[in-house]
Amino acid sequence: MRKFLRYAAIVLVTLIAVGGVTLYVMSRPDVARFSTAELSGRVPVMAHVRPESFPTVRIPEATGWAAGAKPVAAKGLTVARFAEGLDHPRTMLVLPNGDVLVAESRAPKPKKDPGLEGRIAKRLMSRAGAVGESANRITLLRDADGDGRAEVKQPYITGLNSPYGMALVGDTLYVASTDALLAFPYVAGAGSITAKPRKLADLPAAGTNRHWTKSLVASPDGKRLYVGVGADSNIGEAGMEREVNRAAILEFTIATGASRIYGAGLRNPVGMAFHPVEQSLWTVVNERDMLGSDLVPDYLTQVEFGDDFGWPWYYWGGFIDQRVPAPEEDKRQYIDRPDYGLGAHVAPLGMSFARGPTLGERFANGAFIALHGSWNRVPIAGYTVVFVPFAASGAPADALPITLLSGFVSKDSDKAFGRPADAQLARDGALLVADDVGNIIWRVAKAG
Repeated sequence: MRKFLRYAAIVLVTLIAVGGVTLYVMSRPDVARFSTAELSGRVPVMAHVRPESFPTVRIPEATGWAAGAKPVAAKGLTVARFAEGLDHPRTMLVLPNGDVLVAESRAPKPKKDPGLEGRIAKRLMSRAGAVGESANRITLLRDADGDGRAEVKQPYITGLNSPYGMALVGDTLYVASTDALLAFPYVAGAGSITAKPRKLADLPAAGTNRHWTKSLVASPDGKRLYVGVGADSNIGEAGMEREVNRAAILEFTIATGASRIYGAGLRNPVGMAFHPVEQSLWTVVNERDMLGSDLVPDYLTQVEFGDDFGWPWYYWGGFIDQRVPAPEEDKRQYIDRPDYGLGAHVAPLGMSFARGPTLGERFANGAFIALHGSWNRVPIAGYTVVFVPFAASGAPADALPITLLSGFVSKDSDKAFGRPADAQLARDGALLVADDVGNIIWRVAKAG
């Protein structure tokens, strides 16, 4: 199987057992014509559409890190293990006292047969290290002596259903599991929460629940919560009735429980953060698949109330996806264009904003973004942590992303030692990076 997954492979063969019959799915991989740099920035290249009947597949085998091995930090920075021995760490929340909460989570078990496409996806994702039993817990990490390594690692909340997003407002910890928005009583410094949660709202989890992660961020004034919900499909092929309140950012008012769609047409808005000065909401989005290795660029963008980014009918501010039946009314003139391209299929997950030059002047103003890495591009893309510089105006600068952390894959791209899933600033200004294949939290700090 490995030979078929190498870069030079002409034919990919995936073996799926269906009712005792072995199905052979064969496709020619689509090789990128443009580099990730060309597909990034404020004005990325929009390549020609190359529709695929079967997706291009190129997945480095998840192996984990050898003893003592680590990623490569940018010049002037160092990287070390903050915590290890975790179980698929996905997102982090840094508490006011410096403790770090980590959601250890995988996709929930499907409630019904995922079908042929789902079985193929599971087979392929198992190579990427994404398949297995979900730990369904939030773990507490504590660096009590300030040496840059967590001495305490203990369960904080258990028995959850694929938890992902977390937000702290006053004495309430909010958790977005795959199917519900929950509230827990929070006590600073406590080692765990055992109280039963209060459910604020149900979250979309029907259908295949293809994009199961539910990201979460609180408004700067603590009055509202924002939940990122991905689509249940690639381009709505299973029917738009399954996409109600999906491919969107949902807004919840804490005091009243009222909710509304805040931003729409976002295929899978994962990481979210508020700009520390402008207090504007930003998100990173995983765009659609099967238009070739060069389309469509994943992106970083500001989202205001009422924005619509076009999914599934349009992409990148008005390009038409011809695979989708045209809407009754052509709405291209109303579709918002993303602020900044990150490259095609790089899979941005967690993000956070810089708080001054804690990592040096070139990382003082902008966004840290964990690029989880591609599964359907030749050559592979992502598998890095990047920094997008911002201008004084509070928008991305006219510059390419800066690679802050790399070395997560082997030189031949055949093995993945780790995959970045989140990037959050610790209280001391270091950057913490969740690695859900290495099962490590990395700490990136200024050298010296």
